[in-house]
Amino acid sequence: MDLKKLVIRFMKLAKQQFYLPVALSMLLLLLSVQTHAQVQLPKLFGQGMVLQREADIPVWGSAAPGSQVVVELGKNRVKAVAGPDGKWKLQLPAMKAGGPYVMTVYEGSQPVPAIRFEEVLIGDAWLASGQSNIEWQVQQSMNAGSEIKAANYPNIRFFIVPHDKSVQVKEDVKGGSWKAMDSVHVKTASAVAYYFAKSIQADLKIPIGIIQSTWGGTPVEAWTSREQLLRSESSRKIVLQNDSVTEKHFIKDSLDLIRFWDIVYHPKNLRDKTIPQVSFDDSEWPELPMPNTLKDWPIPFYEGMVWMRKTFELPEGMAGKELHVELGRPEMNYSLYINGHEISRNVWNANLSHRYRIPPGHLKPGKNVLAVRMAFLWGGGGFHPPASQMYLTDGKTNISLAGNWKYMKDLEPAIPKINNYHRYPNYLYNAMIHPLIPYGLKGFLWYQGEDNVSDPLAYRSLFPMLMEDWRNRWKQGNLAFLYVQLANYLPSKVEPAESNWAALREAQTMALSQANTGMACIIDIGEAGDIHPKNKHEVGRRLALVAKNKVYKQPVQSSGPLFQQQKIEGDKIRLRFSEIGSGLALRGAGPLKGFAIAGSDRKFYWAEAMILGNEVIVSSGKVRTPVAVRYAWADNPDGNLINKEGLPAVPFRTDDWSLSPEK
Repeated sequence: MDLKKLVIRFMKLAKQQFYLPVALSMLLLLLSVQTHAQVQLPKLFGQGMVLQREADIPVWGSAAPGSQVVVELGKNRVKAVAGPDGKWKLQLPAMKAGGPYVMTVYEGSQPVPAIRFEEVLIGDAWLASGQSNIEWQVQQSMNAGSEIKAANYPNIRFFIVPHDKSVQVKEDVKGGSWKAMDSVHVKTASAVAYYFAKSIQADLKIPIGIIQSTWGGTPVEAWTSREQLLRSESSRKIVLQNDSVTEKHFIKDSLDLIRFWDIVYHPKNLRDKTIPQVSFDDSEWPELPMPNTLKDWPIPFYEGMVWMRKTFELPEGMAGKELHVELGRPEMNYSLYINGHEISRNVWNANLSHRYRIPPGHLKPGKNVLAVRMAFLWGGGGFHPPASQMYLTDGKTNISLAGNWKYMKDLEPAIPKINNYHRYPNYLYNAMIHPLIPYGLKGFLWYQGEDNVSDPLAYRSLFPMLMEDWRNRWKQGNLAFLYVQLANYLPSKVEPAESNWAALREAQTMALSQANTGMACIIDIGEAGDIHPKNKHEVGRRLALVAKNKVYKQPVQSSGPLFQQQKIEGDKIRLRFSEIGSGLALRGAGPLKGFAIAGSDRKFYWAEAMILGNEVIVSSGKVRTPVAVRYAWADNPDGNLINKEGLPAVPFRTDDWSLSPEK
């Protein structure tokens, strides 16, 4: 209630019903409550938070204009005065790692704290951000069951920022609270950040806090401030062209999104009652060999629901047995039907397994029909190879489900076009990064780039712009910025070729020239058919190695070999590397692979390569006068150069020729 109205109301009560002293006492009490309730801190400050050790601790919030705010933590007591806009900010003195502590916040001269936070720890806080591969949860990753069961880390705590977007900068996040990593809360935490935190905490024996602000399918521009993007001619254009967008557009998009997912998850026009039946007539449907994905289908880009049918023969001897169907590697959300019976409605394609039990009676000797209703979204859809992973089995005999399938699109309502405003420049920064500033941090963890692969050359400037932007706004010096290079992905190519993925990785490597940066190379643990490789434990471990070396100054090898220089010697090229650790080595048996060599005609051929001491000698009978070498320059390269510590050589090229990225 407005204070002026409150005073008038109680003065009237005093004349009508109460003695004046009683009315004044009640008024003072309510004024105290009113003032008391006005002091607020951002949601990032809360029970169980981890505050940054050995550095001044920023604390901020809002209160009644002109009021005094007092914050106590341990033996420290610091005051601030709220400005005319009600905002206040102070710095608590640096503290060593430890806890738990209680933080209390007082407003004015109130004897009782307005806010009290318990179980506060002092340790190292890291902001983990980026797109889906860092958002990927522990429960979605390799060995999830055993990892979740064993989770009992009260000194590792996560604050997960909810998805949000905004045209204007926000002062607070939409929600969130600090959670200790136990078997309940670890499930939805970022797997990469969790395994990073586990490794650091095991070594340093201090509390580790992870502020997770992530959103899948987002470009680097979405996480960068408007002001920073306006500084570059190329990025200025993409910012200004969106100036007509308002929060009303977000509302429409949200309503369309509800309709979008309703169509994806709930069959329309009763198609699920007719198409999966054995008797359904699909004779007019086109055929396509499976496994196959949309990019290789004879149709243009398509978003919507596609029905697919596969007819197969079941031998008499398999009828009545315990049977399972294995779908291999579906690319998108799907529902599976056998002879008209729904076997599975897959909420998302992130399941570690696509193997399902077929209840007795659903199959019969002779002709049977398997039907799949799949969402084709964002340029994806269909099944990834290999064909050997698609079959029906009784445990002894397999019936292949590869081969020709019938398919048909446009049998259900079209899904609405979603503008995906969360992908627009600066909107995620406004809602999911700006409200976190200037919380005390040890550094940043970043895993992103897949969404910028279509223009890898622009990433050379956009990525460093993000680094500079965040560091400048936090005003805590050149905070460590540690990031993950893109993994190997997509089918391998027979001959050397240009690659957007390789060019994006090069842009990431170039960012190592920025101060206090480190990169984890994971070129050897990706998956050709899955943009979300499941081995997040190793990603987190390698990122932790970078932190131990670069930030905590431990004598550990944190990088694989990095190209340093080349020397042309007749028909051979001699390559030298830094970060060789205990020496260059070869992963596995066989020859050294992944090297391509070219002459002045700029045509690359696969090369023979051998390790000679701490150098690599590269040559090819097809290139008599070589001038350049490339290594692991592909979407999904087959390279095996490592150092003896087992870390992969970082992809590189020795030429500076103009790239022709794929479109």
